[in-house]
Amino acid sequence: MNFDSLNLVILGPALLAGLLVLATHVPLGQQVLQRGIVFIDLAVAQIAALGVIGADMMGWEPQGWAVQMAALAAALAGALLLTWTEKRWPEVQEALIGAIFVLAASASILLLSNNPHGGEHLKDLLAGQILWVGMSQLLPAAAVSTVILAIWFGLGQRIGRVGFYLLFALAVTASVQLVGVYLVFSTLIMPALAVRNWSQSGKLIGGYLIGVIAYVLGLGLSAIFDLPSGAVIVWCLAATGIFINLLRFSLKLS
Repeated sequence: MNFDSLNLVILGPALLAGLLVLATHVPLGQQVLQRGIVFIDLAVAQIAALGVIGADMMGWEPQGWAVQMAALAAALAGALLLTWTEKRWPEVQEALIGAIFVLAASASILLLSNNPHGGEHLKDLLAGQILWVGMSQLLPAAAVSTVILAIWFGLGQRIGRVGFYLLFALAVTASVQLVGVYLVFSTLIMPALAVRNWSQSGKLIGGYLIGVIAYVLGLGLSAIFDLPSGAVIVWCLAATGIFINLLRFSLKLS
């Protein structure tokens, strides 16, 4: 154990990145669960990652606007495709989402097959590198998150099916390069699962509470024990959700 590694210079930006992801993903995740399209985030995140890989192969600057636009364009194309399939074949939408995810993941592996650093690049996109997030990434992500939250809480259900998918694609594109595909999925789904039986008024607050505790705990534990931050946070999201519900249940009985 190394408590000296609890350095705010490193952990501070990482925590800010997590809070930005939580800000948009908690309400969107609850909507995803309500719609019964749980794996949409995996599919869109993987498509956005595919856009990043394609831009990287073209030699574009990794953190430049061209890469961001490539990722967003890929995610929006995937979101529009899923909007069309939901309207055309709603009875098999979840299966189609899974198929699109596998195709995008396989395409990523194929594109990186001849890249000497392909394995590391793929790992970074999946597991993320939240500890190495810099302010140059946080400022654009904060701007995007503000726009998403303004639209989401300002218009609500009036954005419609297409609006939801497009907003979702924008949120996932902004977050997948900050925290990776695994944390994008976990942040969307695990808090939503944990509060699914809560009162309507308490779901949003509960989701945010679980997410914040999990990110703080996960980053702290990963630093102390020198473990991959993304994987630790995923487990902390699950453990925090279970613990909070057990605590609520015990308080009701007492």
